[in-house]
Amino acid sequence: MSSLQQKQRMIQNTSILLIEMFSILISYILSLNIRQIAHGLEGITQYYITILLFIFISDILLYLLMDWNSAIFKRGYFVEFIAVLKYNLFLVLLWSLFMFVTQNAQYFSRLVFVYFFVFNTFFTYLGHIVLKKYLDTFYRKSSASSKCLVITTSELIKDVLEQIHANMEWSHEISSIVLMDVDRMGETYEGLPIVANRENLYEVTPSLLMDEVFIHLPDFTNKQMEKIINSFEYAGIPVHVNVDFFDILTAYKTTEEFAGFTVLSYATNIFDYRRMIIKRVLDILGAIVGLAITAVFTPFVALAIFIESPGPIFFKQVRIGKNGREFNIYKFRSMYPDAEERKAALMKENEMNGLMFKMADDPRITKVGKFIRKTSIDELPQFWNILIGDMSLVGTRPPTKDEFTQYNLYYRRRLSIKPGLTGMWQVSGRSDIQDFDEVVQLDLRYIDNWSLSLDIKILFQTVFVVLFHKGSR
Repeated sequence: MSSLQQKQRMIQNTSILLIEMFSILISYILSLNIRQIAHGLEGITQYYITILLFIFISDILLYLLMDWNSAIFKRGYFVEFIAVLKYNLFLVLLWSLFMFVTQNAQYFSRLVFVYFFVFNTFFTYLGHIVLKKYLDTFYRKSSASSKCLVITTSELIKDVLEQIHANMEWSHEISSIVLMDVDRMGETYEGLPIVANRENLYEVTPSLLMDEVFIHLPDFTNKQMEKIINSFEYAGIPVHVNVDFFDILTAYKTTEEFAGFTVLSYATNIFDYRRMIIKRVLDILGAIVGLAITAVFTPFVALAIFIESPGPIFFKQVRIGKNGREFNIYKFRSMYPDAEERKAALMKENEMNGLMFKMADDPRITKVGKFIRKTSIDELPQFWNILIGDMSLVGTRPPTKDEFTQYNLYYRRRLSIKPGLTGMWQVSGRSDIQDFDEVVQLDLRYIDNWSLSLDIKILFQTVFVVLFHKGSR
């Protein structure tokens, strides 16, 4: 990250954090005062101050871990309101959890929650809108913003400016243009001065006001580009060169160091490490709770399995995890011990179009197996896989080795994340979906749109699916 980007990020994040802290303070004071005036409330005690400090700390933690305001300047009015609404719901949820854990909920008025939620939603939303208007309108035009010189050609300038105006950060302003292929010095383009061309670039630019340079010259040779870049680099001016060599619509592009090489890296998604840490923490906590539940069920399930079909209680099978890693998945055994040997003879009964095997009234499934499958009890041992890191609470279904060997590169993208106990496919009616390509589409939709809130949503939907046996056999 350049010093200019660091300055922008510092101004943006500090401003947002201060607005939110001030909003919390005003909303909390107003809420307590209204409760006191309207309904009679004892004076402000040490406990109320402790609650305020906790809300401040929660806000800072949300800022550090969730990074929920990273796209604030790309959000419209309605999307901004929804984002602020979600933020305040999360804040009040943490507040409620704190009071529950400290066992002091009975000493705190529920109406204060309601007042605080309404006030803080309003003040935070108003603060965000005012900040965005100020930075985008006034700061951009001020001398403090970063002035950018754009170097391109007359053929490309229209598209370049459209792209820049649609995506440029509030801390930048285009100051002037260089058109390398024509002599239009002294003219303007969309109100921006054209200051040089290929012939006089190095004579004119030293006297220009510019903090950085953006270059889009796809037809120039490496040697020609090297001369331009070096010239500005010698002057201490940061240079940005467009590297969209390939029209890869789904890829995220980053520059990195790889084994001593500077490389341009493409990926379909780049997950924020802070969110991935939170996801792992939730996996561990969920696995601990899940294993406790499994321990309660195991004696009864084990007895039922063994009485009907003597043999192993648990079913162990090699599955394929993230990016092709093999691991042993564990389930309560729901089939007869010779189920794998009988599978080949049943392949003609497969109801799935594609690489997965599913059939109604599978003769390999025991009576107990039908029940534990329908209630998803057979999946409980997979909490152990989650605890040791082979799987996640939410992810994609891990394929068998036989299925994996038939994957093409498109199907393989399902494995770009850890497999999950539940996922988009499971909550969309897993046994009602007959086409493997549809399963892949659901999995990729999850991967491309992944967020912690999506995981939480799927977990709640999973509870509904399990309770009402939706899409399970």
